[in-house]
Amino acid sequence: MTNKLIAPTRRTVLTGMAAGGALLATGLTPRFAQAQSSEPIRLGFQLHRTGIGAAYGRWYERTATAALKVVNDAGGINGRPVEILFEDDGTDPARGAEVFGKLATQSNCDLVFGALFSHVVIGTAPRAAELKVPYLVCSEGHHVASGMLNRWTLQPGITDVKSQVQGMAPFVTQNLGKKIAMIFPDFAFGHDHRDYFSAAVAAQGGEVIAQIAIPPTETTFTRYFPQIPAETEVIYHVMVGPAVLTFVKELGEFYGTGARPQLFGFMDSLEAVDIASPGLEFLDGSHFWEAHPRYKQADASEAETTYRAAVGVDDNGAAANDPADVATYSHMFSTWETLFIIKAAMEASGYQGAADRQKFVEALEAMTDFAEGNEHPQGAKTFNGKTHQTFGIQSISKVEGGKLVRVHQTTLADGQYPDEVDYTTQSF
Repeated sequence: MTNKLIAPTRRTVLTGMAAGGALLATGLTPRFAQAQSSEPIRLGFQLHRTGIGAAYGRWYERTATAALKVVNDAGGINGRPVEILFEDDGTDPARGAEVFGKLATQSNCDLVFGALFSHVVIGTAPRAAELKVPYLVCSEGHHVASGMLNRWTLQPGITDVKSQVQGMAPFVTQNLGKKIAMIFPDFAFGHDHRDYFSAAVAAQGGEVIAQIAIPPTETTFTRYFPQIPAETEVIYHVMVGPAVLTFVKELGEFYGTGARPQLFGFMDSLEAVDIASPGLEFLDGSHFWEAHPRYKQADASEAETTYRAAVGVDDNGAAANDPADVATYSHMFSTWETLFIIKAAMEASGYQGAADRQKFVEALEAMTDFAEGNEHPQGAKTFNGKTHQTFGIQSISKVEGGKLVRVHQTTLADGQYPDEVDYTTQSF
């Protein structure tokens, strides 16, 4: 287990101090002048550096580090420099709880954020409640908004699966087909897709005629494909982990050049994978969900352009210095946006230290809207303080010539659903 302090130079605090020194030399008062001798705000980051979430973890770390630089260059939070301490959880729920405890008690972090995989989030959240330390997850599972977790656990930077599939089911049933076979990972995240997509399809007059659950650590998939019914009109696939490229290639080999159902994939099935990779030609004409389009679209906002440059991603969604290093672009924005939400809530609550953690949660619960802009490049969002869940727009993209072109975008209203919990009524 490693503990890594990320900073623009040796330590993040030096950036703010150097900037302050330069301003002092000009006779101006820097925003950090008062804070140079104060303790920095320490944010723990529960990182999937290893395990099945490693591809995501690599880009989550890069994105959070880029956002940290922006925050510190602008004066930090409440006049104090900010540090992020990254700790590897191995994408494992038991280790995730251990990492959370270490960050909160040994490293004295003010809060912890960053986890993506739902089984890690579910395994860690009880520890957050026990220690009374805010836990801001960058996941997609419905576990937060369902009421399964606790008041100390929030998901303000990314929309959950229930909202995502509710917003996109009408496109699938109206344009691709109504008889759908689902292929999904056999753990909490996949079960959310199974349950909520099936319900959303039924509401549109369609039917999920097969549910094929695959262990997330599986390395070959051909033996599962005969379970797809012959009458299937659409294959809905959402796989995760290091074998996603194998999954998609084997699916193509299974159908060959003959007739096949329409394909609708969640981008999880090809995150960090080049769409133009050999063996993926059969995907041409198929559709994918993306929370944040990997390829820069023709109507990209100025905020989107600024964000891409800051995180070092080119117009094709790969590292600017290595076109073979494809980003987990549909998910990693959540760490960027969550850091700016942390900043906003700490400033709204006047956060000074651990004694103000409850005030921080209450301030975040009082927030309602996040406007699209440099702090929220994925798009405008609404936040529900009762359910601790944010709601945003989603994109459906079509594979055309080895690239993803957005063909549909949902509205904020499309993904809304009735509250299932009111965390604000729970004690701290």
